[in-house]
Amino acid sequence: MTFFERLKTAASAEWQAYTEHPFTNGLADGSLPEAAFRHYLVQDYLFLIEFARAYALAVYKSPSLADMREAAAGLSAILDVEMNLHVKLCAEWGLSPSDLEQAPPAAEMLAYTRYVLDAGMRGDLLALKVALAPCVIGYAEIATRLAALPLADAATNAYRVWIAEYAGAPYQEVAAKARAHMEYLADRYATPAREAELIAIFKEATRLEADFWEMAWRAGPRVQ
Repeated sequence: MTFFERLKTAASAEWQAYTEHPFTNGLADGSLPEAAFRHYLVQDYLFLIEFARAYALAVYKSPSLADMREAAAGLSAILDVEMNLHVKLCAEWGLSPSDLEQAPPAAEMLAYTRYVLDAGMRGDLLALKVALAPCVIGYAEIATRLAALPLADAATNAYRVWIAEYAGAPYQEVAAKARAHMEYLADRYATPAREAELIAIFKEATRLEADFWEMAWRAGPRVQ
């Protein structure tokens, strides 16, 4: 198995709870309450700001110029591509960029992003990339699964743009490159004795991703 496959196998329960959360299924068939999606978009925008900081940290933690360039490309993908998608989507829901930036952060968003940044501060570049992997690689896997479902691309599905963005070739390429780079780092720095520590990081980051979905899922019925 590859390093990422070993991580997923060790965290199979957490990975399933994250990648198959009811929130994601609600995206696929369009049944997700609008309020839940709005709450998710706002918090995910704040989340991306903090993830940009994590990629900036990855530049600092990089042992080589090639690693620095890879981290810089990830930072650019967040700041110049993914955040623009959120601005576009939120405009359709009546939310301006200032609304997003000034929104109060949810505890789940803070817990997740602080964990990733702490893992990166305490560890090396590999530890940081493992903490980032559930988001970067997981979204590509989730979107691929959702895009294959019958109602994902239906004209009546308000979330088809979100699914198409993450299932599309540009984001899938970003995720594939992130996975390949993590495999490269693991080949160099992941000793058998250290793998348990990296699995623990991956499990916790995956659990926090599931908590993020749950945060948004709970918001729907309460806000409506």
